[in-house]
Amino acid sequence: MSTTDASIAHLILHGRISPDPTHVFTPESAEGAALPPDEPDWLLPLSTWLAHRDTLRLRNHPVGILFHPDDDPAELADADGQINPQGIAYLAVNFPAYTDGRGYSIAQLLRDRHGWRGDLRARGDVMIDTVFYQARCGFDSFVVKPEHDPQEALEALGSFTQAYQRGYRAPEEASALKGGQ
Repeated sequence: MSTTDASIAHLILHGRISPDPTHVFTPESAEGAALPPDEPDWLLPLSTWLAHRDTLRLRNHPVGILFHPDDDPAELADADGQINPQGIAYLAVNFPAYTDGRGYSIAQLLRDRHGWRGDLRARGDVMIDTVFYQARCGFDSFVVKPEHDPQEALEALGSFTQAYQRGYRAPEEASALKGGQ
């Protein structure tokens, strides 16, 4: 039985569970501000990054960039097709519903075509049943829905020892995500 608070989302990162510290910035919630303050743990939409990338790259605190299902990962890439990590803390992909598979495709494109090697985070409708498959597509960290037990989600990363589809990482690497258990 988990002792975590079921009313908040939890982050699984490097085999550890913690409350998700993220502040999600949206132009609608910004009260006229074009950008969030230069503080840690801000996540902003790809469109905001694209509009202000030169300024954001100079900040003391890198930001996370959020991809929605309709976003094109190629927009983040430089002319050479690769992603410059300067100013980027991590990339996150929103899953509005667990049945929406576009986030898996975005992850594969970010990893395989655009060379992203940093943290790739699954957000939104992330459940115990999906984390193993998300890890197979390249996700490193997961913001688990508040009503799901994050400990069970962490354990689910090692649910299967064999996979039938090609994946971003081998099962041993996915197991290492949960602390090598």
